[in-house]
Amino acid sequence: MPHEARAVVALKKGAPVEVLPILVPDPGPGEVLVTVQACGVCHTDLHYRDGAIGDDFPYLLGHEAAGVIEAVGPGVTDLAPGDYVVLAWRAPCGQCRACRRARPWYCFASRNAAQPMTLQDGTELTAALGIGAFAEKTLVAAGQAVKVDPSARPEAAGLIGCGVMAGYGAAVHTGGVGSGDTVAVIGCGGVGNAAIAGASRAGARRVIAVDLDDGKLDAAERFGATDTVNSRGTDPVEAVRALTGGHGVDVVIDAVGRPETYRQAFYMRDLAGTLVQVGVPDPDMRIELPLIDLFSRGGALKSSWYGDCLPSRDFPVLIDLFLSGKLDLERFISETIALDDLEAAFAKMQRGEVLRSVVVV
Repeated sequence: MPHEARAVVALKKGAPVEVLPILVPDPGPGEVLVTVQACGVCHTDLHYRDGAIGDDFPYLLGHEAAGVIEAVGPGVTDLAPGDYVVLAWRAPCGQCRACRRARPWYCFASRNAAQPMTLQDGTELTAALGIGAFAEKTLVAAGQAVKVDPSARPEAAGLIGCGVMAGYGAAVHTGGVGSGDTVAVIGCGGVGNAAIAGASRAGARRVIAVDLDDGKLDAAERFGATDTVNSRGTDPVEAVRALTGGHGVDVVIDAVGRPETYRQAFYMRDLAGTLVQVGVPDPDMRIELPLIDLFSRGGALKSSWYGDCLPSRDFPVLIDLFLSGKLDLERFISETIALDDLEAAFAKMQRGEVLRSVVVV
């Protein structure tokens, strides 16, 4: 029997979201039914609402979530009802060319639930990032549900599912930040501050936070930034160079994803430095750089997909860091809200007033 649940749905491009009753199927083979406890509000949800990711409306939004397994489908042996999980939008298939080359963090055929969730009239919903967790219940592939220590409260634990993992992994996995490195992070929202925390924990000797807002820069210091640059009235490239003996940094992480920040990041690097883009750009954005500069500056230009993480490996590690006091997930939570408050949370996010609003279901 399908399960009825309240959920946040984007019915058409750019329109305000609505909280509607949906139908969630019983889990089929390889699927699990999850009772959602908390879900963070991410820029990606806004991109879905505005049609910047696709046009497969209506969308069931939400993907940065923690909850409890309610039921498992046939063939699921490593999860059971009552298990406390964080949901992941990457669930390696084990069969694609990336998985066969032992690079499952690049899986090109990530698993999702085969059955659709629907509106009450039978209209199929597209689950954002294959999750759809702004809902009382959701259906996902078993590989998307990662069991973690239940001591971590869901408002904090769910943040591991996207923003924190993306930023932390951009520094540690994609950027390869190591002991003694110098790092700059452009954009000190949730993802950027997670990158700062990751770089600091990896042993970077200098972590420079760059943003337009002094309040966010103050927060960045609490996550581990050693220096801050307000780029509203200062050339951030020159400022970063001045803080590094005129050379630039070993790793720059662009957590904004705009042409102007990418260009800044490109020129903030030391020779042979690494640029990591983790901020998600709009589809119509373009970047132009002199080819001679690409050649002569050397180094690496990388995109970070989900912090190049392996959820089954990395989620429990980050939760353990949180529980041991080494990664302050609570500091990312600006407010807790209800499902009906999502449009207001989007507006606050666009105005830069919050690191993370978290929907408590």
